[in-house]
Formats: sequence, C-alpha cells, structure tokens
Amino acid sequence: MIFTLKIWRQKNAADKGGLVTYKVEDISADSSFFEMLDMLNQQLIAQGVDPVAFDHDCREGICGTCSLYINGRPHGPLKGVTTCQLHMRSFNNGDTIFIEPWRCGAFPVIKDLIVDRSAFDKIIQAGGYVSVNSGGIPDANTIPVPKPDSDAAFDAAACIGCGACVASCPNASAMLFVSSKISHLALLPQGRVEAQHRVQQMVSTMDSLGFGNCSNTYACEAECPKEISVVNIARMNREFLAALLFAEKEKQISFSL
Repeated sequence: MIFTLKIWRQKNAADKGGLVTYKVEDISADSSFFEMLDMLNQQLIAQGVDPVAFDHDCREGICGTCSLYINGRPHGPLKGVTTCQLHMRSFNNGDTIFIEPWRCGAFPVIKDLIVDRSAFDKIIQAGGYVSVNSGGIPDANTIPVPKPDSDAAFDAAACIGCGACVASCPNASAMLFVSSKISHLALLPQGRVEAQHRVQQMVSTMDSLGFGNCSNTYACEAECPKEISVVNIARMNREFLAALLFAEKEKQISFSL
C-alpha cells in the first residue's frame, strides 16, 4: 500500500510548526499505524532527516500514550481503539492521512506529535487516591460491594488517561477523564471517606489548569477508546454539588457555635 502522510512537525513548544508531506510505499495492510510510522522514520534517518517524534509505550491499548489526531479524529477512524491498535487496512491504498498532536492549551506540544499531558497527573495528585489508617482494618476483598456498583466502578476505572476526550471536545474539557477517576473511587466503600474532598480538589485543579467546561456534544464518549460513558460526568456533578452543600452546612454550624 502507498500513503501520502501530512504530519505536524514542530521542533519545540516555542516553534510555530506546520504540516510536512511524506510518502510511504510498500506498507502491509496488516501493519499497525505505528509500524507504518516506524518505516517512515527509518526512511527519514537513511536520508539524514530528523525522524518524526511520537509517543508510545505498551502498543497494546493499555498505557494511553499513543495519542494522535488522525484525519480529524482522536486515534483515527475506528471506534473503541487506540492509535496503536489501528491497522493500515482501515485506510484505502493511496489515501492521504493527516496526523497531528492533541490540540489543547493544557497539553502544550513538546515536539512534533508529542504533547505534555502532565496536567492529568496534577489532577490525579489532587485527589485520585484513597488513604486508610494502618492497623486492624478488614481486607479490601472482604468488604461487600453491590454488583451494579462494582461493574460501574470497573467501567470507569478502564480510563487510560489518553486525552482523547479533551482532543474531541470543542471546549477541550477534561470532564470525562476527571469524572471517570472520581466515579470509580466514589462508587466503592474504600473511596467514600474522602469523596467530598476528592471531587472538590480534582475539579478545582482541572479548572485551574485551563480545561474548558463540558460542551454536552457527547464527542468525548464517542471518541473514547475505552467507550467510557458520560454518565460519569453526571455522577461527578452530583458528587460536586453534594460536597458544596455539605461544606456550606458545616460552615453554618461552625459559625453558629
């Protein structure tokens, strides 16, 4: 197969950057998208040209680092797959393929197709954890959890933090990512102790990092490679409102005392 690739090249965050056209030939239909890029880079290195920088790790759809905007869609044309799970048989011979990094102010470009997604790490650090006192506590596996809650928590925990939700949202909202992290902890008894503090801290951090509000277009759900539901956003909003009401009630009690 033969493809014309229009790839975003950018030396660093300060560089203006732009699309550069390359042609690749003799690509197997069974090659993964990244194998195709590897072949392009071998070609560029042989020509003495700086290879295209792109992010990847597991190449098994687990780590979430393979974040590319392909022909105007996060992770490419298929539903429920990451870029590393995309194969060239999903394209037609002779196609022109546009490959770009995520477009979001909170995800600045480091080089070419690699963006800095440490904003997600800061959100997780703000509250994406549980803490327990050491000592005579029951084993986690002995705590009964209703089956609907465990299923919903597991579905939310499937989020790999790739950022496709941000890339697909007109407002560059991170609410699907944040709500999935809040949901999978809030639905379990181990996470209820810090639920109110967690949702306020994570939402506040998300807002401070420059992510937009939910656009209600459901684009995040449509483009999420793990097909995480926007139901989690509704759950996060309820958690956030309940936390604010509880905090206000505590403030009134303290003031009256």
